[in-house]
Amino acid sequence: MRRFLLVDDEINVLHALQRSMRQHLQIDDLYIEIFTNPFDALSRACECRFDLVISDQRMPHMSGIDFLNAMKDVAPETVRMMLSASTEFEIAMSAINEAQVFRFIPKPWQVSDLQDNIPLALALRDKLLEERRLLEESQHAQLTPQEMEARRLEREEPGIMEVKWGPDGSVIL
Repeated sequence: MRRFLLVDDEINVLHALQRSMRQHLQIDDLYIEIFTNPFDALSRACECRFDLVISDQRMPHMSGIDFLNAMKDVAPETVRMMLSASTEFEIAMSAINEAQVFRFIPKPWQVSDLQDNIPLALALRDKLLEERRLLEESQHAQLTPQEMEARRLEREEPGIMEVKWGPDGSVIL
């Protein structure tokens, strides 16, 4: 399943973007959540993982750059994109440099912008997750096979590795 998070202070824009994605993107099991309040969206991002977040730049409570920058801290593997009616070069550069925005899409968006950029964003997401998995594996590689098995058993059955000894050195079952 792919999970998208869309944030814009205008609910009609969110509904139109959601509709465009459902109609024009060929993504199986697409789940889209929409928020008009960036603080609520950040709270939700703390509860579950998203593959992609798309945010408007100009919102009353928080700018898109600030929101996406916070998303970078909360969910670093979530790919960040920005929608904006503004064509100011400084805003685009700030989004890219500060919040590490993957793509900047102008409003009104073109379906082709979504069709071209979202698959690239998902490919980046998959790459980020694979890099994270490899890093975790390399950290586990420093453990002996016995230590890895002991950790696996402890995860499956907490306390299984704990041995209760009797006063005479016998094992108490």
